[in-house]
Amino acid sequence: MKHFLRMLIQVCLYFYCKFLWRCMKFVMRKLTGRCELQRICYGTKPGASRTMKIETSLRDSKSKLLQTSVSVHPDAIEKTIDDIMELKKINPDINPQLGISLQACLLQIVGYRNLIADVEKLRREPYDSDNPQHEEMLLKLWELLKPNTPLESRVSKQWCEIGFQGDDPKTDFRGMGLLGLYNLQYFAERDATVAQQVLSDSVHPKCSKFSKIEWEKKKMDKAIGYSFAIVGINITDLAYNLLVSGALKTHFYNIAPEAPTLSHFQQTFCYLMHEFHKFWIEEDPMDIMEFNRVREKFRKRIIKQLQNPDMALCPHFAASEGLINM
Repeated sequence: MKHFLRMLIQVCLYFYCKFLWRCMKFVMRKLTGRCELQRICYGTKPGASRTMKIETSLRDSKSKLLQTSVSVHPDAIEKTIDDIMELKKINPDINPQLGISLQACLLQIVGYRNLIADVEKLRREPYDSDNPQHEEMLLKLWELLKPNTPLESRVSKQWCEIGFQGDDPKTDFRGMGLLGLYNLQYFAERDATVAQQVLSDSVHPKCSKFSKIEWEKKKMDKAIGYSFAIVGINITDLAYNLLVSGALKTHFYNIAPEAPTLSHFQQTFCYLMHEFHKFWIEEDPMDIMEFNRVREKFRKRIIKQLQNPDMALCPHFAASEGLINM
């Protein structure tokens, strides 16, 4: 009975707030002479703050046109904006900036949804050792990370040197599919120096703080490292969940002036990989069994950062040079 009453109160409160919100919108339009979309575009700075408010306004509108505008095809955005202006009885000649602002917001909103679809497609595609393209990417990853060490054979214990679990990496891609391989190769290729340094540090993370003499003097014979490739696939999972949950909207709406792309997602992976590596060393775990604890703490820190509407995860290394902070 108590559960039923609680549910009833929540439902009543929801409809009350929704009714009150519509009343406030009506009053504000009468007082300002502007619809909600105009007030947001003229009163909120470009970036995540504006785009997320526009997205909420469109999605929660009672108009079917506005509700569906967040999921139109990119090629239909201009016509959709014309239809919205007509529906709201807004003269585009008197309010030219509104159309421009709405277009920028819709490109980001629609682009984010399409990015999720692109990332999901890669995640669902399994690694296939019979696919020449997949094999070529995997071998390229080795060449990028170990340029001075030839791979003796396709199936080899050498793969453990870059952080795979066994002698055939294909089994490690089961969770994230090709997405994990795409991200690892992007990191190794776009910022080779940093990727190789992170790989080296992941084997002996504490060595990066001390010279060999200091290392021996402190008797730090138990360096707590991690498997580079496996952690890369794990961080891919983190980036994927941040994307699907909508947490990355803040970041992408602040750095992508139009539609966020797969490159933006991969640049974000590079940032997360780099930051997690530093975070792991700072946490100084007792053993690898603490990985889940450290990862969860890192995830919470990133989510907290993304709750700031002005936040942009812009790392200061080569992979992010194409990012634009609006």
